[in-house]
Amino acid sequence: MTRNPYFNSPFLLGFDHLERLLERTAKAGDGYPPYNIEQSGDEGLCITLAVAGFAPEDLSVTTEDRQLLIRGKQTEGHDRTFLHRGIAARQFERSFVLAEGIEVTGAELRNGLLTVALARPKAEPIVRTVQIRTGNNNAANDADARRRGEGGQR
Repeated sequence: MTRNPYFNSPFLLGFDHLERLLERTAKAGDGYPPYNIEQSGDEGLCITLAVAGFAPEDLSVTTEDRQLLIRGKQTEGHDRTFLHRGIAARQFERSFVLAEGIEVTGAELRNGLLTVALARPKAEPIVRTVQIRTGNNNAANDADARRRGEGGQR
């Protein structure tokens, strides 16, 4: 796969993980099962998948490397003889890339709909002042800075 030209900029340092996330998202698979994504309050999201015919033990909801994976696998009853088969037992894997800080808070199966609840806490701005040191190699200045709690190490 060719590199995305946006990530070739020398000003985007350490964003390789975003490029990998975009590649994973591009491999999204087919449209089964259909799903909705809804806003739930100020800090929540809800993903609802139509999984009619799946029992709770046929479904799994996991998170791996900031990715929500929802898998389903139906087991076939071998003791049944079909005269017409219009409902296929099929498996699926649906994945959603999660932003940093988003957590899965629960999952519920009701009336053929699997709802996965997500919480998105508000981001608090982080401001940090970096001490600017001079190029002096004076050990006394370094020791003085350490005593004041300013670091002083190189």
